[in-house]
Formats: sequence, structure tokens, C-alpha cells
Amino acid sequence: MSGASRLFLNSVATLLLFSPAGADRATFAQDSITARTPSDVVREFYRAMSEKRFREAFALTVYRPAVEPLSTEEFEELRPDFEKIAALTPEKIEVTGEQISGETATVFVKMTEDGAEQTKPHTMLRRAGGAWVFGDVENETAVKKLGKNFFFEARINAHHDEVMQMLPRIATAQLVYSAQHNNRFADLETLVSSNLVPKDLLTVDSTGYRFRVTTHKDGKSYTTFAEPAEYGRTGRLSFFMDQSGIKSKDTGGKPLKPSAAKN
Repeated sequence: MSGASRLFLNSVATLLLFSPAGADRATFAQDSITARTPSDVVREFYRAMSEKRFREAFALTVYRPAVEPLSTEEFEELRPDFEKIAALTPEKIEVTGEQISGETATVFVKMTEDGAEQTKPHTMLRRAGGAWVFGDVENETAVKKLGKNFFFEARINAHHDEVMQMLPRIATAQLVYSAQHNNRFADLETLVSSNLVPKDLLTVDSTGYRFRVTTHKDGKSYTTFAEPAEYGRTGRLSFFMDQSGIKSKDTGGKPLKPSAAKN
């Protein structure tokens, strides 16, 4: 998984199943909230996530203003991304320490991630009424600036990053295939069936992009295209790649051609 994708997934991990109809369930008594230490908040966050009490987990973070304005339809549009996040959240954690400095705190948490045990720092902020919330100033500022668009923008940026990582993989796959097939390149379906690139590239479900590979008549060259499945929601940039490299441009979701990339 790319760094940008992990950042996006971690950013929205607390917001999986929130909906306006359940807003009352995400509300806690103020006295209960302010009585929690930073470590208490972290423990409750992970406990709520592991028990799939996503609304309650969301209430403990800086991302609340990004979710509350979402309509039911907008939330459902983001749900596939949120569902992926659940699998990334460790079910068991151990708080090993806490440091408080004014209105910020750091909670150190031991967890197993990607098969390895590690201790990670968690930033906490003291906010209205003395309550500690999970998150940092940078993301809090971005949430305040973008509001409900925060998660759509995060998803778009993650998809752009993933396309930029996938295109070189396709180029490598073409080199491997051509070495085995008399220097001839293949279309995307053939690369997938040859187990040289992920089958996810054949749909937009996980990538948010439509990938296409066009081979020229002699089979000695090819061009790869990638356009957002839904312009402005799953991506903004259109991409193409040939032997000269990768180009990208905002074309309103239309395919990017080499001549257009020069303008």
C-alpha cells in the first residue's frame, strides 16, 4: 500500500459507519468526555473500532466536522473506502506511555502492523471543555478548511498517488512480457491473465480509475491511459504513459493524449 493511501485510510479510520440518523449515538455527556485522559481516549478509540462502534470512535477525533455535514448519499459514496479501513485497524493495542505538554499530548501505543510489532506515537489535542481528541493540528486545520470535502479530496490524492505507482509497474510488466514474446507488447487483459499486473486494474472498484493499454499494430510499442471513473470524485488528473515516460493533466476526465500534455 502506498504512503498516501495509508495516510488516507488512517485519516478516515474512525468514520466507517456514521450516518445522520445515528448522530445521537455518537454524542457523549460532556463530563464523561472531559474526564478522559489522553490514554483513555486512545484505548476507547481502538476499543470502539474493534467492536465496530464506529460512530463512537469518530466522536473521539478531529474529523467530526468533515463527516457531520455529509448527506446520506455522500456518506454511502465514501463507504467503500471506509470499509477498507476497518481491516487496517489493530484489534489489540497496549498503551505504553503518555506525555502531556500544554494543550497537546503524545500517547505511545504498541501494536502489530504488517506482521511486525512496533510502538507508534499518537498525537492528541485538548479542545473545547478540556476534552482530548485524537488527531493533529495539520489534519484539524485541513478539516476546518475543506469541511465535508476533506475525505473526497483525500481519496482523490490517494488515487493519484496510486496511479503514479501503478504505471511503472505496467511498464515493468511490459518488459517482462516482451522478453518472453519476441519483443511484442500486450494489452491490459493479457498482462492481467499473465499475472504480471493486478486484476484490480480491470475494474474501477478499488482504483477509482479506468486503465487501458493500447498496443500499436506491429506490437513493438504501446500506450497506457488512465482516467478517473468519476471526475472530481475519484480523481481529477488523466494520465498516459509510453516509452518516453508518464504525463498527467486535468482534462475534465477525458483521455489525455501526448499532444495535449505539451500544452
